[in-house]
Amino acid sequence: MASRFQAATLATAPCYPNAIAWSDENLIAVGSGHLVIILNPALPFGPRGLITIPDCEPYPIGVVKREELLSDCLLSTSLNRDRRPSVRSISWSPIGMAPNSGCLLAVCTTEGHVKIYRPPFCDFGAEWIEVVDISDRLYDYLAIINFGEPHISSAEFPEEKTPEHEPIDDLPNSVPRKERKRRRVNTSSVINGRSSKDSNVGSCLSIEMARIVDFTSNKMKDSNTHPTVAASKSKGNSITKIPSNCCLPLITADQYASRSAMLHSLAVAWSPVLRLSSKKYPVPQNGSSNWFSILAVGGRSGKVSLWRICVPKCYSVEDCKVPTTAVLIGVFQAHNSWITSISLAVLSSDSSNPQVLLVTGSSDGSVRIWDGYIQELLKSAEAHCVPFSLLKEVVTVNTVPISVLSLILPVRSPHLMLLAVGKGSGSFDLWKCDISCNKFDKVGSYNAHDQVVTGLAWAFDGCCLYSCSQDNFVRSWIFHGNSLSEVSIPTNTPGLQSCTDLPDAFVSCLGMAVSPGNLVVAMVRNFDLDALDHMYQARAQRSAIEFFWIGGQQLDVLSNTFPKYGHEACPDFSEKELSIWESNILWSLQQYEDLHKPLVVWDLIGALLAFKRSIPQYVECTLLKWLSSLYLGSLSSLYLGSHVGLSMKTVLSHVSKSVSKISSRQLHLINIILRRVILAELKADQINSKLQNLEGIYGSEEEQLTVWMELLLNSEKELHERLVGFSFSAFISLGAYATSTCSQTVYWCPDGIAKMDQWVAHNHEHVRDQLKVLASEVAGSDRRSHPSKYVEEEQCSYCTASVPFDSPEVAVCRGLESGDGDNQKHKLVRCSVSMQVCPATPLWFCKCCQRWTSKLAPESLFIMPRYPDDFKSLIESSVQEETPKPFCPFCGILLQRLQPEFLLSPSPV
Repeated sequence: MASRFQAATLATAPCYPNAIAWSDENLIAVGSGHLVIILNPALPFGPRGLITIPDCEPYPIGVVKREELLSDCLLSTSLNRDRRPSVRSISWSPIGMAPNSGCLLAVCTTEGHVKIYRPPFCDFGAEWIEVVDISDRLYDYLAIINFGEPHISSAEFPEEKTPEHEPIDDLPNSVPRKERKRRRVNTSSVINGRSSKDSNVGSCLSIEMARIVDFTSNKMKDSNTHPTVAASKSKGNSITKIPSNCCLPLITADQYASRSAMLHSLAVAWSPVLRLSSKKYPVPQNGSSNWFSILAVGGRSGKVSLWRICVPKCYSVEDCKVPTTAVLIGVFQAHNSWITSISLAVLSSDSSNPQVLLVTGSSDGSVRIWDGYIQELLKSAEAHCVPFSLLKEVVTVNTVPISVLSLILPVRSPHLMLLAVGKGSGSFDLWKCDISCNKFDKVGSYNAHDQVVTGLAWAFDGCCLYSCSQDNFVRSWIFHGNSLSEVSIPTNTPGLQSCTDLPDAFVSCLGMAVSPGNLVVAMVRNFDLDALDHMYQARAQRSAIEFFWIGGQQLDVLSNTFPKYGHEACPDFSEKELSIWESNILWSLQQYEDLHKPLVVWDLIGALLAFKRSIPQYVECTLLKWLSSLYLGSLSSLYLGSHVGLSMKTVLSHVSKSVSKISSRQLHLINIILRRVILAELKADQINSKLQNLEGIYGSEEEQLTVWMELLLNSEKELHERLVGFSFSAFISLGAYATSTCSQTVYWCPDGIAKMDQWVAHNHEHVRDQLKVLASEVAGSDRRSHPSKYVEEEQCSYCTASVPFDSPEVAVCRGLESGDGDNQKHKLVRCSVSMQVCPATPLWFCKCCQRWTSKLAPESLFIMPRYPDDFKSLIESSVQEETPKPFCPFCGILLQRLQPEFLLSPSPV
C-alpha cells in the first residue's frame, strides 16, 4: 500500500462528497462540518484560514395554512432537525479573480446558501472575508419575477399595482443584515390573520413554515398579487419583533415547496477565465471586463443559475476597494430533480469565440452536457435569456443518483473531452466525447467501490484517473487508447516522512484533489472515533488530509532500456522507477509552457529536492535533459539518445548563449529551479548579491555551482533587457497618444524610465544595440507629455535625502548631516519592475527571489516567445489594452503581500 509523505489533522469531519479542493495558487480548502479549513500544503501544520458557516435566517417566501403543514411536499422541511449548518459544496475560482489576483472560494451550505469569500490579505486575520452573497441576489431576482408564478387575475383578488422588472445588474451585490432582517415566527399566531395562542398543535413544525416580508425595497409586497395576512403582535416563537406594518403572502404548500427548492442550492462550480479581445469585442458599457469567469450553481429545483463575475480591472494589496460584482446571466431547467454535481470547462479550439462546456448530474441519475459560447456569455444580461443549450444527455434517468463528476479536456486532443461520472452505487462511468463531431462514446462502467463514490480526479492530461469512496478505498486507473485499467498507486516515493503521531484508523474517504503540477494527490479521510482514545484523540482529531506522491505512476509502456543512474547510490529505487519519475517530472515541466497555466511548482520543486538529498546526480541528469530540449527541440528527441555525450558544462553553455531564443515562461522556470533546487542551500539575498559579483562564488565546494550561477545571471539579464526594452518602447509610443490614455489606471504605463536609462548606461557594454537605440530615442523624446514617468532625482522615504542609482536591487541614500556630525544613511529596496525606490507602503513580494515590487509589469512581458526583433511593433499592437499583472518579472510567479508567520499565505514554490 502507498505511504503518505505528510498529513494534517482536522478538528471537524466532512459530511459530503468532493469535500476537498486544490486552488491554482496552491491552497487547499476542506469543507469540514460547519467550517471551511484552508491550509498551505507546503506547511500543513502551519497557519490556517477559516470560514465559519453562519446561521442564516430563512427567506420570507410566504405563509402556509396549518392544515397543509404535513403535506407530502413539505415533509422534508417539517422533519428537518439540523441545528447547525454545514458545508455541502466548495469550489475555487481561477487565479486572478480576487482583488489581490488570488483565488475566490465559493461555498454552498446545507441550508442552500451560496457565498463567495476572498483571502484576508489586508485584514491580518484568519477568517476569510465574504464579498458576495449569491443566494441573496438570487432571492432578489426571484422576488422580482414572483418566483416565476403566473399572476392571479384581478377578478379573484383585488387589483394591485405591479412594478416593472428591474435589470438584474442594478441589484446590490449583497445586503447587510442590518438592512434586511429575515425573521422566523410561530405560524400558530398568524393563521387566518388572528391570534391563536391557545393552540399548540404543530408549534414546533410551524417555525420553519412562516415567512415574513421585510424587504427594504418592498418589491415582493408590490409585485405579489396573492392575498396577504396581517401579522399579529403576538410574540410566539419569533426571533425578532414583528413590525406592525408587515404583511404575509398566503401561499399553498406546493408553492412553498417550489419556492424553497428554487432558493436551495446544492452544488457550485467555476469556469476557467474566459477571455475576449477588446479589439473585436468592445468592453461593455456597464463597467465590466472582457475577462470573466462563470459561477454555476445547481439547486434542488433542478435549475442552474449562471453568474458572470468579472476579473478586477486593477489589483492591490493595500486595501480592497475594488468590489466583486456578480451578474445573473441565466437560469434554466437542467433536470427534473436535484442537481448533485456540476462542472465546467473551456474548449479553446476556436480562439476567437471559445466554446464553454457545462456538465450537470442529478439525483435522478441523469447526466447532461450543455454548451455555450463566450461571446453570448459576455453579452447576456437577462436571466431569462439562457446562454447554454443542451448538447447531449449521456446518462438517462435511472434509480442510481449521481454523486460526483470530473471532466478534463486533454491538451494533446483539443476536441476531446473525458468525463467520469461517479454514482451512489459505488460504480462510475467513463465517457469519451469528441465535441467537433458530436460523438459520445461510453468507454465502460466500473464497479470500483462498495459505497458512494465521493471523489474523482484526473491527472497527467487525462492519462490517469483516481477514485475514492465512502468505503475508505482509493483506486488508481490508467486510460490508454479506449480502455481503462486499474493499477496500483506507487509505493516507493522520495522524501518519505513518517507520521507516527497520526492514528491509522480511518473509516471513510470524502474527496481527493490533484496538485497543480500533477505530482501529488491529497485526500481527506474521516477517523473511526470508536477506535481513537476518547480522552485525547477523538476530541481534536475528527479527520485528516493525507498527501501521496504520484510522480512514480507508470502511464504507458516504456522502453525496455533505462538510463544508468547508479543503483549503488540509490538502492531504494530501481532504474525503471527512476525512469518513470523522470518522465513525469519532464512532463510536468512541459505543461507550464501553456501561458494560461499559473506557475505553481511546489510539488515539482519538492520532488526534485527530495531526490537531490539521496541522488543528486539523478536530479542533475533530469534537469540537463530538460535544458537540452530548450535548444535541441522536443523531449522526444532526447529519449532517442540525442542528448548522450553532452556534458553539463556543454549543455549549460549552450543554454546560456541561447537565452534570447527562449521564451519568457521558460526563463522563469529556469530561474525558479536554479534558485530553489540547485542553489537551495543559499538564501535569496546571498544569490542576489552573488549575481552582482560572480567573482565571489569561486571556492572549493562552490566551484561546481559557478556554471549554474552564470546561467542564472544570463537568464535574469535577458529578462532585464526585455523589461527595459518594452518600457522604453511603450514610453515612446505613448508620447503619440493623448495624456488621457495614461490617466486611466486600468492601462499600463511605464514608470522609472530615468532609472532604466541609467541602468543601460551602467551596462552599456553588455546590452544589445536595439536597447541602446531605444535609450537614445527616450533621451531625445518629449518628456513633458509624461513628466511623472521620467523622474531623475529620488528622495529617501525616511530622511528626504537624495538617493543615487547604483544597483537595480537596492539603494542607499546619501543621508543628512545632523548637529552632532552623524550622517545616518538608510538602505532602501528598489522596485523589481521600475527600478525606482519603493515607497513606505504595502508592497508586492516574490516568495522565490524575495524581491519587492511597487509597480506591476504588463502581461505581454510574460508571454514573449523570444527576444523581440523590434519592440516598437510589439508595443504598437498591444499598448492600448495592456493591463498590469502582479507577477514577478524574474520568476513569473504570483506576487503577494508578505504576511506574518502566524497567518496563512500561499507558496507557489
